[in-house]
Amino acid sequence: MDNKENTAKQNHMTTKRLVLAAMIAAVYGALTVMLSPISYGPMQVRLSEALTVLPAFTPAAIPGLFVGCIVANMIGPYGVWDMVFGSAATLIAALISYKLRNHKALVPLPPVIANGLIVGAMLHYVYGVPNLPACMAWVALGELVSCYAIGYPLIKVLDSRKDVFRGV
Repeated sequence: MDNKENTAKQNHMTTKRLVLAAMIAAVYGALTVMLSPISYGPMQVRLSEALTVLPAFTPAAIPGLFVGCIVANMIGPYGVWDMVFGSAATLIAALISYKLRNHKALVPLPPVIANGLIVGAMLHYVYGVPNLPACMAWVALGELVSCYAIGYPLIKVLDSRKDVFRGV
């Protein structure tokens, strides 16, 4: 393969990853906003967090989840604090989930821990939600539902269809 063909192939891969990241961001943001009554607050079950298992299949999911979370938090009731801390929690979780991609049962765990700790602390310290440990536990419990009850079966389905993310 000459240098020109190699550059074209790399550009094609970059474009595919960018499009996939944008699609993941759009789905995450839309799901969160459509289900906003259960997506925000100390007792939240953000069903879009089930998508946080996608870094196990493609690194394109990392920026996609991060941008989708920023957009969802921009529209949500907690403003700039949630845009910063909630989105950071999702980014941290996506990066760790990617590193755990060879241990599929552990892939959903980083979002549970990161969001429980970071979003729970944000809700307590910034918005005065009482009882820090309970606040963290409630957020983590909602994440547990999203990431393991929905996300883990999604891993099983996608794992059986490895061709879906081939080369992305």
